[in-house]
Amino acid sequence: MYKVLMIEDDAMIGDMVTMYLKEEGFHVIREENGTSGIATIPQFQPDLILLDLVLPDMDGLAICRQVRETSGVPIMIVSMKNKIVERVNALGAGADDFLCKPFSMHELIARAHALIRRAQRYPSMNQLPATLSRPQEEDEVKPVKSTVFAAVLDKQDKITLNTNTRSMSVYGEIVETTYSEFEIMRCFINNPGRVYSREDLLQTVRGFDSFVTDRAIDVHIANLRKKIEDNPKEPKWIRTVWGVGYKFVHM
Repeated sequence: MYKVLMIEDDAMIGDMVTMYLKEEGFHVIREENGTSGIATIPQFQPDLILLDLVLPDMDGLAICRQVRETSGVPIMIVSMKNKIVERVNALGAGADDFLCKPFSMHELIARAHALIRRAQRYPSMNQLPATLSRPQEEDEVKPVKSTVFAAVLDKQDKITLNTNTRSMSVYGEIVETTYSEFEIMRCFINNPGRVYSREDLLQTVRGFDSFVTDRAIDVHIANLRKKIEDNPKEPKWIRTVWGVGYKFVHM
């Protein structure tokens, strides 16, 4: 049984969504404010968080950022706000999906299943952990190495992507990523040197009819650069291919 934490102060919407989710076999806990919602996460260990942007005590974006500091759990924003900039800001804060109120319950259920399924799926054998030496100079990137034993790797100057645990380590330290950031990084590492258009990357991260845009891809790339690059403004790993998209570089 999948567990869903809903952080929503509107009792009518909260009760309706809770009822539908329970009928679909989900275990649901609803909290009415951000403080109690955040406090519930360690004990409940949800498979998905449904988060409203407007809460009585905290801004939803602030909650999203705080959750992302310690957890990679999929987060779906459910909000009355529907402007493009608000959706982009939510994705930039670490959300994985955005659903505008009012919405179809069938669509909510489908998106919930899609996010959870994609977050928990296991890779095939040729998608097991990839380890990359971090570049020291512009044209001095070491070869890609693969191993299923992340624990035995030299932790210094390494970027490790473990697709079993869906975790990324930089210099031996775990770096939290959103679902979309992880999928983009896995795509890059599995195909170094290939140029991906924004549409290619959209297809990589898009869930079940999830709302994502070209601008959202740019936000995810910017966030990844902050997490893996020595200088995000002069990236050595993730390069922009002007007029086309992005590529991951190694030699």
